[in-house]
Amino acid sequence: MPQPDEPSRLPVVVSADWLADHLDEVLVADVRWYLDGRSGRDAYLGGHLPGAVFVDVDTDLAAPASPEGGRHPLPTPEAFAVAAGALGIGDGTPVVAYDDAGGSVAARLVWMLRVLGSPAALLDGGIQAWPGDLPSGPVAPSPRPRTPVAWPADRVVDTAAVLAATGDDGQLLLDARTHGRFTGAQPAPVDARPGHIPSARSAFWQDNLGPDGRFAPPERLRERFAGLGAAGAATVTAYCGSGVTACHDLLALELAGFAGARLYPGSWSAWGQDPGLPAETGEGTAAG
Repeated sequence: MPQPDEPSRLPVVVSADWLADHLDEVLVADVRWYLDGRSGRDAYLGGHLPGAVFVDVDTDLAAPASPEGGRHPLPTPEAFAVAAGALGIGDGTPVVAYDDAGGSVAARLVWMLRVLGSPAALLDGGIQAWPGDLPSGPVAPSPRPRTPVAWPADRVVDTAAVLAATGDDGQLLLDARTHGRFTGAQPAPVDARPGHIPSARSAFWQDNLGPDGRFAPPERLRERFAGLGAAGAATVTAYCGSGVTACHDLLALELAGFAGARLYPGSWSAWGQDPGLPAETGEGTAAG
């Protein structure tokens, strides 16, 4: 994929070679997090990219969990500005984020910044693609001022909006979880009940990647999402378990040329715990 001439104009993903050449011009963010309870911070301390700061999904990129907001609600604009600024992400600071899970976690930070108009990219291939040393121990951030900016109303939707869209063929809903969690065949201890939101289509985030763990070419991604219905949809909304891996689908949609896709931050962690909301198991309207 084409690489940027300068960090102020970052595409969705950058290569490890590009990052090695521009390491001193960007803020590198380690955004490792694990659903099974392992410590992302401990993984970071054990070895990370040179100069990388650790970003905590639970505290830096999310508000406290709630039944209505799910496990990882978006923080308020003010809270995110404080957290990002403390990490050294000021107004206009170019950021390259990575994890060790195909970008499925780091995508949350990248999407949050890009949707606010800030330069941010994923490291294609993650920490596994880095050719150099991985120093251990913490890196102290250099705080920078950051101005709070409201989450764009046309890029973030709540449970009521998703409920109103179910059954509307013009409003595409993509589920970024594993296909087994989508169908309900693969129970997850963090889910209140199995299945998916009615009319959603299964769009497992990992299918955005090629066999080498890097993003598939844009034309292949466009074919994938067109097959799921994105080409003819008036709106495209992505969700997952708690609004984290859904951001991987949102970045892949951007790579594929589909602009304006939306995030349902509450995702299944908000929807599934409400017994008054409908749920489906099985294949549903899955495609692709």
